[in-house]
Amino acid sequence: MIECRVPDPEAQLVFGASLAKHLPSRLVLYLEGDLGTGKTTLARGLLAGLGYRGAVRSPTYTLLEPYELAGARLYHLDLYRLADPRELDYLGLRDLLGEDAIWVVEWPERGSGVLPHADLRITMEYAANGRRLRLSAETPSGQAVLDTLAVERPNGARNCELCE
Repeated sequence: MIECRVPDPEAQLVFGASLAKHLPSRLVLYLEGDLGTGKTTLARGLLAGLGYRGAVRSPTYTLLEPYELAGARLYHLDLYRLADPRELDYLGLRDLLGEDAIWVVEWPERGSGVLPHADLRITMEYAANGRRLRLSAETPSGQAVLDTLAVERPNGARNCELCE
């Protein structure tokens, strides 16, 4: 696990853009946190880091927004309004799962049992000065991302190079 702080939404955008450079073309990323902690802001940063230049809307009402990028595909899901995980079947989710794509899922607990398992989980919390982000790997693919981000400190602590 890696933990870091971002002081404001602009820093969260920069963090997301920098993180995008370390993601493989196939990864499931869960974004967790209370309302207003910056899940969609982080998703915007990821998309910018992958070269997307258009508007990034929260898929709160559509549930799923697909993005075609140069050499990559990203699916952004916001499941806040999902009443039942089985509703994801109506989106054709199972058909999309076989594709090489990056999945960014906000409120993943609401799709439990239907969503693919996370490779990487980012938990966001309010902190005194901004937000605290905790990145944890759930698979070897997620661990590979963390390993590229980790910076060893003399005291043995692991910090994230993106939050320096």
